[in-house]
Amino acid sequence: MGTASIHEGVRRMRFSDLLERTEARELTQEGAAELLGVSVRTFQRWAERYEAEGDDGLVDRRMGRRSPRRAPEAELERMLGLFRDKYADFTVKHFHEQLQKRHDYVLGYTVTKLALQAAGLVRKAPKRSAHRKKRPRRPLPGMLLHQDGSRHVWIEGLPAMDLIVTMDDATSEVYSMLLVEEEGTASTFLALGEVIGERGLFCALYTDRGSHYFLTPKAGEKVSKTQQTQVGRALSHLGIEHIAAYSPQARGRSERLFGTLQDRLPKELRLAGIKTVEAANAWLKAHYIAEHNAAFAIKAEQQSTAFVADRHEAWREALCVIEERTVANDNTVAWKGRRLQLPESRLRPHFVRALVRVHEYPDGTVSVFLGPHRLARFSANGQQISPDASQPGSVLGAVKDKPWRARKRASLTAPARAAVETTRVGTEKRASNRTKKPARRADQTAPSMA
Repeated sequence: MGTASIHEGVRRMRFSDLLERTEARELTQEGAAELLGVSVRTFQRWAERYEAEGDDGLVDRRMGRRSPRRAPEAELERMLGLFRDKYADFTVKHFHEQLQKRHDYVLGYTVTKLALQAAGLVRKAPKRSAHRKKRPRRPLPGMLLHQDGSRHVWIEGLPAMDLIVTMDDATSEVYSMLLVEEEGTASTFLALGEVIGERGLFCALYTDRGSHYFLTPKAGEKVSKTQQTQVGRALSHLGIEHIAAYSPQARGRSERLFGTLQDRLPKELRLAGIKTVEAANAWLKAHYIAEHNAAFAIKAEQQSTAFVADRHEAWREALCVIEERTVANDNTVAWKGRRLQLPESRLRPHFVRALVRVHEYPDGTVSVFLGPHRLARFSANGQQISPDASQPGSVLGAVKDKPWRARKRASLTAPARAAVETTRVGTEKRASNRTKKPARRADQTAPSMA
């Protein structure tokens, strides 16, 4: 005897007992219906059928009939075969998405899940723990961004790497996704540059307390409020608040995101035939981020944005490693075991002993600045890219606006002095025959003093 038949026998006995109690006015129909777990109308309908047909009226009339809306057996068998052969390590939701995307599958998610569970290919999910209240989301995109990294074997056949993800708190929309060998300052600048360059400046960034994000004087204690890393300096320069998370639970949205990505992304990369980091980063930007956001991003509470356009593109010179160096006697700058030779400049004959700034960008290129002037650009291996001379008049303009005495005191190079000479009045040199006294003849004598 099947389970359904047993349940039907129990239902008959319970109904008969409860019907007798209602007729004896020991129990109301509402109470009897509640004990059976049915509506009052269903209890009344059963009572009418029992009075008209006896026990036969309580027979489940669905028994032995096939639902006209039942899923086709052939389609279910095809689905089970695909799961066994190609998608055995996928979750049901991810598998269902791939069926719709790649195999013209039209059956619903619930039917698919129940069929997989009935076939023993998927276990039922464990019962959830007690509900925990999540931190409210920010109402506008751009008010708070999360950035985090996760180390995992993302590409089959390659060692574990870090995936750097930047997402919005208001919508869970992913703005940047980047695979690197190891998380650090350069990867952080590269990811932030992608976001700011495309969307603009935002209000705050929420990260863990990694050493490239914060300086922590004592392990396990609060981060320093006075000492900044290169990332902290750049964010402060751009007016972006930097918030430190003190527990994994505080970064719950990032943790849940990486749980999804660790399950899905390696399989998606495998299906796309991705074998290298370069191809993976290009594919993530061109295809996967948009698909992920379409599946998981939500609408913000308010229809506006907190992003602000950086019209002057200040982020380009802020999101880089900046350090000061003193120019050596040979007019070179020491940088990471290399000597960067400074070219000739209109500003000065040389820059020996001058204090300059070195900017190292996320792509490894380097620029040397004196004040606002870029003196030279170098590739990652130390070769000069192009001699970036200052714009004509960028220095002289400030000098020409000063009084003549101030100009006279200004320290100018030979080309600069030549340019200033054209503004002087009455300062041209006389011809050589007018500046020298005529020579005396030998027979001439000195004039008498008498």
